[in-house]
Amino acid sequence: MIDAAQIRGARALLNISQTDLAEIADLHVATVRRIEAATSVRGTAETLLKMQKALEKAGIEFIPAGAGKGPGVRLSQEEKSS
Repeated sequence: MIDAAQIRGARALLNISQTDLAEIADLHVATVRRIEAATSVRGTAETLLKMQKALEKAGIEFIPAGAGKGPGVRLSQEEKSS
């Protein structure tokens, strides 16, 4: 499951606002603000999945935690080569 820091990082990489993310994920901007402000995962799985799918479609790849490192985000290879 993605977390608030990954969502903020993804938006920064894409240079989009919370309002932009709300529009592409078909959510209310207050929902995006609330989830991003949380210190732990808050929100329904359906809402987080909508955000994740919208960001992935926009060119974000979510990196899971592992090998002593935390989760992260990066632009997908397809996005980098365009």
